Amino acid sequence: MNALRKAGGVTSLILLIITASIAVVILFIPLYQLTVTVHDLPERLNMTYEAIMDNYYVLLRYLHFPWITELEFPDFPSSESGLFHFWEVKILFYINYGILIVSGVASFFYMRYLKRKRKIWTLQRPFFIASLVPPALLFFLAVNFDRMFVIFHEIFFNNDDWLFNPATDPIILALPQEFFMYCFILFFILIEGAFIGMYWYSKKRGFN
Repeated sequence: MNALRKAGGVTSLILLIITASIAVVILFIPLYQLTVTVHDLPERLNMTYEAIMDNYYVLLRYLHFPWITELEFPDFPSSESGLFHFWEVKILFYINYGILIVSGVASFFYMRYLKRKRKIWTLQRPFFIASLVPPALLFFLAVNFDRMFVIFHEIFFNNDDWLFNPATDPIILALPQEFFMYCFILFFILIEGAFIGMYWYSKKRGFN
C-alpha cells in the first residue's frame, strides 16, 4: 500500500473521530443540564433553572448559526473581551465542523478502498497506538485539570480574553470549570471508545 495514502487515510479517520467526538460533546445538552443540577447553579446564581438554560441556548445558537452575528444574553451583561472570546470560539466550532465534513468524506473513500483490497487489518497498529493516548490524557486531567485547562487555552487562543472576570462577564458563573472538566472527560471516553472499536473491528476483519 502506498505509504502516503495510508498516512492520509489513517489521519482522516483519526480526525473524523476527534471532530465527531467534539461535535457530540458540544451538542450533548444533558451534560450541561446535569452540571446545572449537580452544582446547584440556580441557587448559586439566584436564577431559575429555565432562565439559566435559556442563556445557554442563546450561546449555543450564536456559536452555531452564521446569521447570528451578535451575542446578547437575556440575563448577563458582556464585556468586549468576553464577546471577542466567544467569537473566537464560534470560529473554532466552524473549523471543527469543516474538518469533520472533509475527514468524513476522505474516511469514507479510504475505508471503501481498504475493504475492496481486503486490507482493513492494516488499521490494527495505528488504532492500537492511538488508543494509548486518551488514558494518558485522562490521567493528566485527573492529576491536574487546572493546568490542562490552561494549556488547552494557550494552544487555541493567542490572548487572555478567555480569562473572564465575573464582574464584567457574569456568564462565566453559569459555566463553571467543572462543566468543562466533564466535557473533557466525555470527549476522551468517546475517542477512546472509537479507537478501541476501530482496533477490534480491524483485528476481526484480519481473521476473515
